[in-house]
Amino acid sequence: MNDHAQHQASDQAQHQAGDQPTGHRPDHRKLGRELELFDTDPLIGAGLPYWPPAGAAVRHALEEYVRELERRAGYRHVYSPVLGKRELYEISGHWSHYREDMFPPMVLGGDELVLRPSLCPHHAVIFRSRARSYRELPLRMAELGGMYRSERSGVLGGLTRVRSIQLNDAHIFCTLDQVAEEAGAALELIREAYRALGIEAARYRLSLPGAGSKYVADPAMWQRAAELLVGVLEQAGIDYESEEGEAAFYGPKIDVQIADPAGREATLSTIQVDFHQPARFDLRYIGSDGARHRPVMVHRAVIGSVERAVAHLIEQHAGAFPAWLAPVHLVALPVGDAEVPAAAALVDRCLAAGLRAELAYPEEGSLGARIRAARLVPYQAVIGRREAAAQLVAPRLRDGRRPQVLPVAELVSRIGAVVAARRGELWADAVG
Repeated sequence: MNDHAQHQASDQAQHQAGDQPTGHRPDHRKLGRELELFDTDPLIGAGLPYWPPAGAAVRHALEEYVRELERRAGYRHVYSPVLGKRELYEISGHWSHYREDMFPPMVLGGDELVLRPSLCPHHAVIFRSRARSYRELPLRMAELGGMYRSERSGVLGGLTRVRSIQLNDAHIFCTLDQVAEEAGAALELIREAYRALGIEAARYRLSLPGAGSKYVADPAMWQRAAELLVGVLEQAGIDYESEEGEAAFYGPKIDVQIADPAGREATLSTIQVDFHQPARFDLRYIGSDGARHRPVMVHRAVIGSVERAVAHLIEQHAGAFPAWLAPVHLVALPVGDAEVPAAAALVDRCLAAGLRAELAYPEEGSLGARIRAARLVPYQAVIGRREAAAQLVAPRLRDGRRPQVLPVAELVSRIGAVVAARRGELWADAVG
């Protein structure tokens, strides 16, 4: 478990204090609804947002990016159920240490089923589903899966505090000698994703246990895990601050903190070292000596929850997402009805090339009004009589630039190249 439920709870006071929009700063709750990225409905329930097409497109692009990032880094993706028997969480320790944040069990026949508060117990079960060899380690198991937490209605807000969470989770099963390298690689993966998404870390935090029964009572285990994480941070040359009372119940973690435009801080990404759950689930692998050994679990989330990541991106970019992440890449703007067929053909060509494109019909308003309505779309393609006849397009970029008139095929190729590169610029002078 990348203990997203716990670190969201630790942010409670900060989000409560700033739960209402202030001033003219971008607020994802207001802007996200205006742009039809997400919303809620009383019939679905508080803290359970739904995603209309525009928001679903952003979310899909983000999920697709992180899955590919993980695949290239050697992660293997799995799926696991969002429900589990109560016994599963008794073994993992969640039932004794985390029960107050879990939904109550649902009785079905003779079983008590629980909506999972994390993914790590399921991944531990997958690991132990067959005998494992040291040659398989490190085994990097990833899933973008749902988890649920029983959050009080008074602290829910937008996408940052929800009851249904889609977590970019992963668990690396490795030998003790591999922990530092794997945790360090996870940290670099987080930094790579932040560069692609334009996210800046506010600070790095080493989250340690506090007093009380909330944490597993094993001082030697805590010290060992904390020393490993300190080594990872120092090896990366990253300044960090230690804070007690912010750890997961089973182990310390590196928390990557972000800040919203009002300066409120939250945790987005985490890396954790866990000796506890491998012991609880009696995880084993066969070593080179033929004996059975206990693996270590490294938990990590590159972008944390999709909900919190999108909330931060909405506010950071004020709705003007990087081209590859935008809900719509291109809007075709025919000057009049006569140019609608040419505009529709451009949209079809974009869709065939894997781009997200829409047509703004003349009856939707004047050309100027349609251009203003599409101000957050990275690319606007104006098609007049001359362009339609010659299969040309007069592109307009969101930042105000107007490149030269281009053939339709070249425009689609240029936009496709920028989107595929997943970088921040809107235009490339050449294709390829």
